Amino acid sequence: MNLVSKIKKEWFIVGMLCAIALATVSENIGKTDGIIHLDQLTGIGVAIVFFLHGLGLSPQAIRAGISNWRLHIFIQSATFVAYPALWLLLGKGFTAVLPMALALGFCYLFVLPSTISSSVAMTSVGKGNVPGAIFNASLSSILGVFLTPLLIQLFMGFEGLQLDLAQSVMSIGKLLLLPMVAGQLLRPLLVAYVERHKSVVNKIDKYVIILIVYNAFCDSVAQHIWSDFSLPLLLLCIAACCVVLLIMVHIIQWSARKVGFARPDEVAAVFCGTKKTLAAGVPMAKVIFGADPNLGMILLPIMLYHPLQIFYCAMLANRYAAQHNAANTAISSEA
Repeated sequence: MNLVSKIKKEWFIVGMLCAIALATVSENIGKTDGIIHLDQLTGIGVAIVFFLHGLGLSPQAIRAGISNWRLHIFIQSATFVAYPALWLLLGKGFTAVLPMALALGFCYLFVLPSTISSSVAMTSVGKGNVPGAIFNASLSSILGVFLTPLLIQLFMGFEGLQLDLAQSVMSIGKLLLLPMVAGQLLRPLLVAYVERHKSVVNKIDKYVIILIVYNAFCDSVAQHIWSDFSLPLLLLCIAACCVVLLIMVHIIQWSARKVGFARPDEVAAVFCGTKKTLAAGVPMAKVIFGADPNLGMILLPIMLYHPLQIFYCAMLANRYAAQHNAANTAISSEA
């Protein structure tokens, strides 16, 4: 029973693992232009996910968070300056040790925008600045439409990767930005309905990601990409993700305290500044890298990083909450 309850709790990670396993024996079903044309279905799914993100974004929360400009600059700099700077320091090592597709995957991980839902959720659990987190997580997604393909071209262009930058930005904008804007415009009409069905709506993005992962790995299996992939290489990727996460979390914590942020702003900075989005990262990769048969390997670092960041940040959020409660108890006893 404990195993069953654990599987239910971690169904998303289990679902991604099942999608990868299923792809090894059914690549003709899930591959691009395969039997069920899953690539077209997932495109529709991504549009629905970001439409729902737009619906859920409260204008009141945006207004409440917009004035804290120091926090906004700090978080966006962590996402789009500090992470890319880390690639500049470590990138040569990644390309020397890893196959090019995996090195490209780590470069892609470093230039992705932040998450929305989990950043806000972790900030809330850690008793942080929730309006600031909502504003910055949403702003990061919008900036990522333009900055992620630009940074990929800047860094990996030296390795022979050539992108049609304008076309990539336009495609990602249509895929992510337009549905989000449509959701905002229709929010007054539909927000009550979405709130009533929140338990279902909150899972839709995870269902879509599992389908995209299945599609990507079916393509990889069909092209025999994984024939030279070894367990030591997978363990090396996991270790690299752990090291990157720990470096960034502690740099951002230290920097937030150095610039004098109050604890609520520090919490928002840590959880928005360290996260990298799987929800937007997977569909953006399909646009940026097209039908590249290496897409499964390119996506592997963000797929490994995602559960690691959720696990570690959940522990941090609980620690911040305990510190908050202890401080309130001390204040109450003094009074």
